[in-house]
Amino acid sequence: MNAPAITTTAQTAAAPVPSRLDMAAAVKDAAISALITLGLSIPILSFKTEQNGADLFLSQRWGLVALLCALVFALRIFQHAFTASRAARKAVPSAAQATEPVHATPSAFQKVSSFGLPLFLGIALTFPLIIFLIQGGLNESRYWVDLGILILTYVMLGWGLNIVVGLAGLLDLGYVAFYAVGAYSYALLSTTFGLSFWICLPLAGILAAFWGILLGFPVLRLRGDYLAIVTLAFGEIIRLVLINWVDVTGGGAGITSIPRVSFFGLPFTASENGFAATFGLEFNAMHRMIFLYYLILALALLTNFVTMRLRKLPVGRAWEALREDEIACRSLGINTTNTKLTAFAIGAMFGGFAGSFFAVRQGFISPESFNFLESAIILAIVVLGGMGSQFGVAIAAVVLVGGPEVLRNLGFLSAIFGQGFDPNEYRLLIFGLGMVAMMVWRPRGLISEREPSVVFKERKAISGSLVKEGHG
Repeated sequence: MNAPAITTTAQTAAAPVPSRLDMAAAVKDAAISALITLGLSIPILSFKTEQNGADLFLSQRWGLVALLCALVFALRIFQHAFTASRAARKAVPSAAQATEPVHATPSAFQKVSSFGLPLFLGIALTFPLIIFLIQGGLNESRYWVDLGILILTYVMLGWGLNIVVGLAGLLDLGYVAFYAVGAYSYALLSTTFGLSFWICLPLAGILAAFWGILLGFPVLRLRGDYLAIVTLAFGEIIRLVLINWVDVTGGGAGITSIPRVSFFGLPFTASENGFAATFGLEFNAMHRMIFLYYLILALALLTNFVTMRLRKLPVGRAWEALREDEIACRSLGINTTNTKLTAFAIGAMFGGFAGSFFAVRQGFISPESFNFLESAIILAIVVLGGMGSQFGVAIAAVVLVGGPEVLRNLGFLSAIFGQGFDPNEYRLLIFGLGMVAMMVWRPRGLISEREPSVVFKERKAISGSLVKEGHG
């Protein structure tokens, strides 16, 4: 009688991984996805309105629709193949998986944040100089410096919302309301009372923090989806108030002629007491843009510094305890009311700072600048970057805000899709596809590595696999 064969772990690991891909089912599913894409593309992409003088006619774009359907078909086949391969690998455990089921050590991708933040800071500090050397002049580098200002504004907003969502675990869909409060606070104080930006900046932050506390009180007992709905409603209420309170906010027309920022009292003008004349420089309008760039960089770094310091204090550890388990947090004697209110207030304060900077940079504000899409973009930056990860939020802001502008400057796309192709028109489509891809392949965000706020003997990073739902 033959003895039964005993399969060891090494033999199992060495055995070939069986393929589990059902090609017929995959092709059928991909064909259905392509047909759905075709149905959705007919009213959206297949026709485009073009104007020739006083005439308006439709131009057909069936080639673009066919290309999109083929792309969806190929991606769906690839997804089935990838899913089948991953399931097959999990079905055959390796020797390492048998001895160590959970990897506690951060991966190489997660460890990038250890040197990524200093690298990001170095590039941010020298960005105007790099652009000046590449473009060959100040005026030629205006577009890229302005783009850098926009990206840093969203980095600051992402770091401010990260306090509420990433550290305290409070899902806030109305963060743009505090952004609007800061912008209108500076606009009204400067145009009505003639106060300078340096006086209005802390006042805007205080007023935004006050509104954050007002939002915090009604939602103390809410969590999850209910909290998200209430904060979304709060953001819409603020926007509707700005539209309808015409006597104060100007309504839909907004507020114009907002005073510009000065270099601590020195205006950026060609006058004798201006910035250029005082320092013996030739007047150039780009001096103000470069100053605005370093101003928002300083505000963003201040946000990061305060966030990291607060995270190590008892209030920061209370935020993290609240995020993980509110019931356990209460059982430890932590006042959850004060914990939630401080998170809302501090996050709103930094949103107010960013709003004040937005008003002084634009010189004009209106309620249209503070719609729900802005809140969605800021929240997406926090989620995609990795909730609680400062470096991940910065990278996500660069990708989501700077990505469409980079696509706009890729000339070869016009040769592929036609002269009238503008990638910025498909920004939300690309944005949605990126969100879906991240939720499938990296649900914990780009950077899932975390550092504990309390260190005993040695500081060690925490792997994303040990973090509950990527929030830790």
